[in-house]
Amino acid sequence: MQKIFSRVNVPCLGRIKDKHNALSGLANFHRPSGALCQMTPGEDPPPGFPEMPPCGFKPEEYKDMSKEHMMEIRRQNCNPMIMKVTYYKKPVFIHQGHMQWLWDVDGRRYLDLFAGVATVSVGHCHPKVTAAAEKQLRKLWHTTNIYVYSPLHEYVDKLAATLPEPLKVIYLTNSGSEANDLAMLMARLHTGNFDIITLRGSYHGGSPQTMGLTSNSAYKYPIAIGLGCHNTMCPDVFAGPWGGSHCRDSPIQTIRNCSCPQGLCMANDKYIGQLKEVFATSVPSRIAAFFGEPIMGVGGAVQYPKNFLKDTYKLVRERGGVCIADEVQTGFGRTGSHFWGFQGHDIMPDIVTMAKGIANGFPMGAVVTTHEIAASFGRGVHFNTFGGNPVACAIASSVLDTMKEDGTQQISHEMGTYLLMGLSKIRDKYEIIGDVRGKGLQIGVEMVKDKASREPLPPAAMSEIFEDTKDMGVLIGKGGVYGQTFRIKPPMCITKDDADFFLAVFNQALNNYMEAHH
Repeated sequence: MQKIFSRVNVPCLGRIKDKHNALSGLANFHRPSGALCQMTPGEDPPPGFPEMPPCGFKPEEYKDMSKEHMMEIRRQNCNPMIMKVTYYKKPVFIHQGHMQWLWDVDGRRYLDLFAGVATVSVGHCHPKVTAAAEKQLRKLWHTTNIYVYSPLHEYVDKLAATLPEPLKVIYLTNSGSEANDLAMLMARLHTGNFDIITLRGSYHGGSPQTMGLTSNSAYKYPIAIGLGCHNTMCPDVFAGPWGGSHCRDSPIQTIRNCSCPQGLCMANDKYIGQLKEVFATSVPSRIAAFFGEPIMGVGGAVQYPKNFLKDTYKLVRERGGVCIADEVQTGFGRTGSHFWGFQGHDIMPDIVTMAKGIANGFPMGAVVTTHEIAASFGRGVHFNTFGGNPVACAIASSVLDTMKEDGTQQISHEMGTYLLMGLSKIRDKYEIIGDVRGKGLQIGVEMVKDKASREPLPPAAMSEIFEDTKDMGVLIGKGGVYGQTFRIKPPMCITKDDADFFLAVFNQALNNYMEAHH
């Protein structure tokens, strides 16, 4: 059934007492059919309809390029890839951001629960971080680590303090792909070995080398890339062949039954058996490294059996390899219980890579390792023009300070648990939700044709729910090998009211879909 939307901007009034706050954000409300509910200013939305929380920030009036002109340039002058990755049938034309909110060029407000792919960590244009950037811009835009300058050393000192011994040696980069590329080089130099193992469904970057680590056909090209990279079965306890209701470190477990004896995890043993088969068939007796995210990101917020990474690290080290934790999406408190995702698995990596939330969206990344591995890297000369840029370092330093002052890790834990519990109740209502999982504000909702088959919901259905959620004022992401998982990874400043609004919107979008198709 085709849905028809009539555009109307409605001031968020209702229960809001502050008229200025009310008029600063705009919301639309849907009827179950998908049509917008026409409302006059000051009128409450009908009972049971999602009401957007108030926001006291007033964006600037948009006076720049028209939407039509932007799309013309996008089609004619931007690489076609930028059109291919445009998420929505009706694109979102973003104008301004503040904390967890985004505004489009028409003044419509959105709750951002994707944060530029888990990148805006403390909030869009956070005042403290913005002030730090402005201060540094007036002093020094650019120099390189050929010279010794304060912002780089202040930041490296702060970042090292967040990591346990012996992970204290830092090299700054510009992105997660670059960090992972460098980690591959370090691992091979240090071990003298070449082969690297990752998990199927993983994503570790888009450079020629890291595309070998990435194990998802959508990101593959028919050329020789990432030689020496292999993969093992992803220990997905929901969609994989083995799994049960006690496997993962999450407030929400799978709906699959578990018959394991107390203290044992048969699913973990089976997935470790698959890794042993890779060792026996696909790689030499000595390997360079294993790459793994503490919780899979692009792959769909997949969580593994609790001891999988610990057992994997032991086997990798027995074969001469180093263990690399890709914290590009899970680091900086996003998982809630710990500042670094690997700490939740009771493991100690040899190398940690990070980016995204490191500088709240400013391009930056880092590789952290031990003195011993760093010494092996010193056999040649490696230079990065922009790595450790003064502005990037000032921003990243302010981000670390802000995380402590704002308590973002605790927010991640509390709001993440609240969202997971709410989503699990919605899961139980709808046959097309197979799994809710995650930890902190790293959350995935896997959509299926039905719970019994666990087959992925088709892309067209995913897009319909996705678009409807956007039209009601919430931005989320998608992931998974088949694009079957909704990803919720907001700035770590969201509130309970924001969470309630999203849960109501998501429930309404699912209800709209079910009414239209069943």
